[in-house]
Amino acid sequence: MYNLEACKEFYKEKRVLVTGHTGFKGSWLCRILTLAGAQVTGYALEAPTDPSIFGIVGMADIMHSVIADIRDLKQLKAVFDEVQPEIVIHLAAQPIVRDSYKDPVYTYETNVMGTVNLMECVRQTPSVRSLLNVTTDKVYENKEWEYGYRECDPLDGYDPYSNSKSCSELVTHSYQKSFFQDRACSISTARAGNVIGGGDFANDRIIPDCVRAMAAGKAIVVRNPYSTRPFQHVLEPLFAYLEIAQKQYEDPKYHGYYNVGPDDCDCVTTGNLVTMFCELWGGDASWINQHDGGPHEANFLKLDCSKLKHAFGWQPTWHIREAVDKTIAWSKAYLDGEDMMEMLDRQIAEFGQGR
Repeated sequence: MYNLEACKEFYKEKRVLVTGHTGFKGSWLCRILTLAGAQVTGYALEAPTDPSIFGIVGMADIMHSVIADIRDLKQLKAVFDEVQPEIVIHLAAQPIVRDSYKDPVYTYETNVMGTVNLMECVRQTPSVRSLLNVTTDKVYENKEWEYGYRECDPLDGYDPYSNSKSCSELVTHSYQKSFFQDRACSISTARAGNVIGGGDFANDRIIPDCVRAMAAGKAIVVRNPYSTRPFQHVLEPLFAYLEIAQKQYEDPKYHGYYNVGPDDCDCVTTGNLVTMFCELWGGDASWINQHDGGPHEANFLKLDCSKLKHAFGWQPTWHIREAVDKTIAWSKAYLDGEDMMEMLDRQIAEFGQGR
């Protein structure tokens, strides 16, 4: 199983550039990399939420953090020139579906032109040996069917967020074919399912909404309890990203497109997820169904992760109930004022111990 010890063997002293490092996934990823001994540089806007996991655990104090816009090609290129990264993991994005309806232009500028800027910098930086662009499970043309989407299925996200991520995939594919056929740089994209975990304070995400409701002593409001999503703990895709980046660095045959999601048993409805959350939180936790008439969002979505499993022998470590339990433990520790860097490190270590 790929875990922190495996990361230490490969990533120690490697120069790694992470875009979107101030976000939820980016903060967890950068902590794994710093624990592994990598030389980590982050490039992102200020943390997108207040509070933020990036600020709570003091990530800026233990890594090279550059606060800048992915849309600024000149600034991004200057950082590439300074750092000369060997590995690049691209997380920077406008990641919220409902926000993409409110500001589609910013969403496309960030998610599409941000990817163009990144690919252009990689094209002009010979030190880069491995690049992973992290997109989303929502890149596929959603037909609301029962089986999981495969990497060969058509890309055509519906809403501006999902569609912009489809475009980000296409930009990456074009650059790879146009400029990297004869270069020692392997490029992949990873299409991850819905992640949960401690330290996510985003708006319009179900688990942060649950935690905020508990902190306020209120019932949880669920706007679409019947939608099915591939929920997974944040550490699941992060370790998969790191393994993909390592394997293609070592052998270009591993470059390509990968779904990163849970097993079918962990693809649950939002209502079932929140019921599980209430059971594990305890007390008088409860939820109510209150649709707010918001814009279109996919109702049924699953991923087929056979390719990742076949290529790397990858298997999910924590199933959905344990993922929710770990998220609640982190959230309660935060609300109780505990040392959250210690909690972060503990859960990263616990993940490495497997089931």
